[in-house]
Amino acid sequence: MNLSTLKNSGVVIGIIGIVMFSAKAIMVKLAYQYEVSSLHLLLFRMLFALPFYLVIAKINKPLHPDKINKKDYVWIIFFGFIGYYLASYFDFLGLQFIKAGLERIILFVYPTLVIIIGKIFLKNKISSTQIIAIVITYLGVVITFWGELQYNGDDVLLGGLLIFLSALTYASYLVGSGWLIPKFGVKIFTSYAMLVSTVCVIIHYLITDRTSIIDYPYQVYVLGFLMAVFSTVIPSFLVSLAIKKLGASNFSIIGSIGPISTIILAYFFLNERLTFMQLLGTLIVIVGIVVVSKSKHKKVIAE
Repeated sequence: MNLSTLKNSGVVIGIIGIVMFSAKAIMVKLAYQYEVSSLHLLLFRMLFALPFYLVIAKINKPLHPDKINKKDYVWIIFFGFIGYYLASYFDFLGLQFIKAGLERIILFVYPTLVIIIGKIFLKNKISSTQIIAIVITYLGVVITFWGELQYNGDDVLLGGLLIFLSALTYASYLVGSGWLIPKFGVKIFTSYAMLVSTVCVIIHYLITDRTSIIDYPYQVYVLGFLMAVFSTVIPSFLVSLAIKKLGASNFSIIGSIGPISTIILAYFFLNERLTFMQLLGTLIVIVGIVVVSKSKHKKVIAE
């Protein structure tokens, strides 16, 4: 297989993975029509995905076990907690208050948060291009968010804050976990982190809730299963494969279709409409992320 074919297959795989991930917000909104709680819905998602990650963790071994120490497993617990439990919980809570399309736009600022967190905690340098990209991205979010705020007020403000916290915790996970993945490998690291997240969700449920989870309409369980398989397990490995084929920088450019795919899916399945200002804000956000991605790509080449 030549380089061109390899890249093309990576693009196709990446697009499929991104669209499948984007469908999660749609299924969450559909499930909320049956008055399921955020915690219960997240619990269904994790429990249905659990067997898949158990099998994957069982049949695969860490890439470099000789380089792994006990502290690395402690870090996996921490990153599983913030990256998959907290990020997912904030996301599910926020979707109670805002549209799926707006959720994806706000969530999509995480690449800029990765840069900012890296600057604060790892003393990474931020180029002038990256600063411009960050300003462009947040300008787009403000434009999109402001248009929605005029119609829905405080609920959108709360929902937007929760989704931003989701993006922030996920970005923290990406920054901190980068040095662990080469030791464990993508499959093992992702599986371990998801298993930690599942345990966290179960503990959360047992401590704060304990209400029945077997009284919902069957549609809730179907959506939970579909969310687990088609918007969690499968895309997590499709994205990993695409990154392997294309590189993280090139993949992040393809990731710009995330908000657009969610908006399109929300239009057909949720009857959501976006105003001109919201569409304009979406395009500005995507421009900002593309600039960030290209600046990362140039930095990698320079190094």
